[in-house]
Amino acid sequence: MEGQNFSSRKKEEKVLSVSPIMLNGKNGMERMKEIMDQLEKGIREVFDSERYKQYLMIMAKFHQYSFNNTILIAMQGGRLVAGYQKWRKDFHRNVKKGERGIKILAPAPYRVKKQVEKRDPFGKFIMDADGKPVIEEQEEMVMSYKIATVFDISQTEGEPLPSLAVSELIGDVDRYKSFWDALQEVSPVPIALEDIAGEAHGYYHRAEKRIAVQDGMSQMQTLKTTVHEIAHARLHAGDNPPAEAESKDEIDQQTREVQAESVAYVVCQYFGLDTSEYSFGYVVSWSSGRELRELRASLETIQETSHQLITEIERALAGRQPEKVAEEVGGVERKKERRREWDKSYDRRAER
Repeated sequence: MEGQNFSSRKKEEKVLSVSPIMLNGKNGMERMKEIMDQLEKGIREVFDSERYKQYLMIMAKFHQYSFNNTILIAMQGGRLVAGYQKWRKDFHRNVKKGERGIKILAPAPYRVKKQVEKRDPFGKFIMDADGKPVIEEQEEMVMSYKIATVFDISQTEGEPLPSLAVSELIGDVDRYKSFWDALQEVSPVPIALEDIAGEAHGYYHRAEKRIAVQDGMSQMQTLKTTVHEIAHARLHAGDNPPAEAESKDEIDQQTREVQAESVAYVVCQYFGLDTSEYSFGYVVSWSSGRELRELRASLETIQETSHQLITEIERALAGRQPEKVAEEVGGVERKKERRREWDKSYDRRAER
């Protein structure tokens, strides 16, 4: 293993100007259709190679946001966003006069009353004296969404923000060891440093359920390769080995690599590892001809896996308490349920 070979992440990022979506609909339904059309367009536009890298950078900053809002924020040039009142109350900053806000989607659940057949505690229908089912009224929560407005930091002025940057992993061997140990902890399979034949930096062995990383690389390359292989282990553990014929339901090898490399980029970007050499030119050809649903599914998979890895690595680094872990796991499950509800409503709109 080479010595202290961390290089700091370059601070220069291409600053995008904020360009809020203009909605011209006369009512909420028309405006929602407009923003959904923009969202579909944005998903396809993401796969331009330069835009894809910028999108992943946004994902690293907003990994806790929903997939749809990450796309919308990236489309409109957001870098660090918050609502009008949050800027004022929490950060003592005011939105500049004349600024137009970035449009996102916010949950707006509502209750509806339904007439249903009454059941007993054992699930059997209750009958009245005439042998007909007893009808009762129940309330049901329906998941819906509304258009909300947030503002980028560049659209505000006031007190300087406290430092929000994650500590960069530069030079310190003890810090490297902590991060390496954290990766060992969050990996679903054992990781070992080995002398790998050929030019591969590492691999995930799906049959043997283990990760091998080339011994003797720089610390930076060792960590980035390990994150990439952990992504494979998380996402593709159930797939058949490449030598076997892929079933109809399995994703292809190129998609596996796009997903794993994208997750590695997001996680490394978040934790301050140098990502300057990452290139995503191949996503243009990979995405060509694929259906919107497939592209959307891959982006959602990348975001969800990145968010989980970032959260778990942070927890491992901080030595979080078991009760906090349980709380966060519950939060992740609630987010997944909201996303499932969103998908259902998205599919219903698509069918219209």
